[in-house]
Amino acid sequence: MATGDAFKVSSLKGKVALITGASSGIGAGTSVLFAKLGALLALNGRDVENLNKVAKECTDCGADEPLLVPGDLTDEEIVKSTVEKTIAHFGRLDVLVNSAGILAMGSIETTDLAQYDKVMNVNVRSIYHLTQLCVPHLIKTKGSIVNVSSVNGQRSFPGVLAYCMSKAAIDQFTRCIALELASKQVRVNSVCPGVIITDVHKRAGLNEEQYTQFLDKCKQTHALGRPGEVEEVAHSIAFLASDAASFITGVNLPIDGGRHAMCPR
Repeated sequence: MATGDAFKVSSLKGKVALITGASSGIGAGTSVLFAKLGALLALNGRDVENLNKVAKECTDCGADEPLLVPGDLTDEEIVKSTVEKTIAHFGRLDVLVNSAGILAMGSIETTDLAQYDKVMNVNVRSIYHLTQLCVPHLIKTKGSIVNVSSVNGQRSFPGVLAYCMSKAAIDQFTRCIALELASKQVRVNSVCPGVIITDVHKRAGLNEEQYTQFLDKCKQTHALGRPGEVEEVAHSIAFLASDAASFITGVNLPIDGGRHAMCPR
């Protein structure tokens, strides 16, 4: 526990955190917040240039230089080397944040097996593999895991079929391993963001005009009447990863401006 700190999110100070998807979006925002909170960071992402920018943001906050472990986590050798390099560098692991993920548009009529495989490999299989390799190290530190899921895991939306399935799998994965690791005092939770302003939607194929309309529609689809910001998700990840959430495990926490509670009427 952090000594004398009223707010236990400060317990992340000095903790070793491996954050995936750190080169953009929620992963990048979480990396910078963890840096501000004094965590020691190992950052994974596919875009090395962006990863370097995020690392600079971290050091600009006065944090230690993050260890960069770039690469595509669908490559099993990269997953192994990511964990090995992190442990070799820091000697331990306290927090794993699984934020790497992709969004793809498509229905049962249009999602071919190649797209299905790609989404499931990035969003589920790579997380399964990385988590499996990190667990022995997290057991030693009684650490915690936070998975970045989506409101799409809990609610059904047409047109993003493989993505919705992948996030439902992550929520179930979170609850199952929370129960499996509870006796070892490793906590496992997921955050389920609604629409957050990142590049993920444009990467999935929305052009500027479509994206503007999409964000405008959030006024109706989110009870709070707006899309969310990356930092709003990052704060919840920090909370769940920290001693402030010491009695929370197996939770899929919506960070969605009330979207999960809404129903058309």
